[in-house]
Amino acid sequence: MSKEQHNGNFTDSSMLSERKRREREERLNIVLWKKPLVTLQYFCLETLINLKEWTTKLWRRRGVLVFVLLALAVLTALYYIEGAHQQYVRYMEKKFFWCAYWVGLGILSSVGLGTGLHTFLLYLGPHIASVTLAAYECNSVNFPEPPYPDQIICPDEETTQGSISLWAIISKVRLEACMWGAGTAIGELPPYFMARAARLSGAEPDDEEYQEFEEMLEHAETAQDFASRAKVAVQNLVQKVGFFGILACASIPNPLFDLAGITCGHFLVPFWTFFGATLIGKAVIKMHIQKLFVIITFSKHIVEQMVALIGAIPSIGPSLQKPFQEYLEAQRIKLHHKSDGAVPQGENWLSWIFEKLVIVMVCYFILSIINSMAQSYAKRLQQKMYSEEKTK
Repeated sequence: MSKEQHNGNFTDSSMLSERKRREREERLNIVLWKKPLVTLQYFCLETLINLKEWTTKLWRRRGVLVFVLLALAVLTALYYIEGAHQQYVRYMEKKFFWCAYWVGLGILSSVGLGTGLHTFLLYLGPHIASVTLAAYECNSVNFPEPPYPDQIICPDEETTQGSISLWAIISKVRLEACMWGAGTAIGELPPYFMARAARLSGAEPDDEEYQEFEEMLEHAETAQDFASRAKVAVQNLVQKVGFFGILACASIPNPLFDLAGITCGHFLVPFWTFFGATLIGKAVIKMHIQKLFVIITFSKHIVEQMVALIGAIPSIGPSLQKPFQEYLEAQRIKLHHKSDGAVPQGENWLSWIFEKLVIVMVCYFILSIINSMAQSYAKRLQQKMYSEEKTK
């Protein structure tokens, strides 16, 4: 009798696994380029459901909502009432929106379990590179504000040739870099909260990454390939070392850090232990490593050497070198160009390619959000169907 029961449980488990696999394949086919009408319909329905859930949660916390609205009303009054405080209001407004911009880009870069927009390559990296090139050309980082940061122009004061230091450039971009790093730390919270809620409730979460994590725990000792061993190593480091293990994982460019968040949530690591280590690692240590790399790469002598090496390529070297030289020369002219004069016209094909690359990546990110939300709604339908079958 026991053997028959065991065989029955094994059969049910295998059938359930096969059903989940089929349903996952069906959901993955719900994308705009395969089923555009169904995908858009599911996306709109999922959006309405999420809006309803958020409205319900806000209503349950209406006391906090009223307090926030009153605080916003007071700040709005201070913003529009004339007085001596306006200079401080304008300064705080400028800093707030500047910081919020970089925090938002950081969140976009890490939220979504590795499918986020790569905003360091598209925004922060080019910004640091522009400041570095301008600092070496102007021999100063005291760019006039305004137009900085919207436009970089060399200051009027005379400076000593070669007086710019690496530390001065690091200090100039520290605020935006740290805010971007803080945003990436905030973006790592969803995997942590999802895994923690699943462990406390005992319910199966609506996330395939967490299911892969549980399978990895079951087969940790038999892992053979490099990727599986790397995931197990990250999980062991975070679980056994704690704060300093999380700090080590967050302090280096680590595509497996999502796993660290899931691990911390699964093993109920305290929130401030996880978030504190992640914030320090990403906003301070890792951010300074990335800043140093970009600043050194785009320092004046390194850029000149790279352009010279491009020109040394046989046959095609000079033709490849020319647009880079034109681009650098155009940037130098803009840096020494005053805001009250005529702006030099003309566009380099390198700038054109980069702008189009940014547009393509942003569009792909938006498409991935639409597909993901449509697949979430499809999973709701599958779960509803499965529940109805169990009740029959």
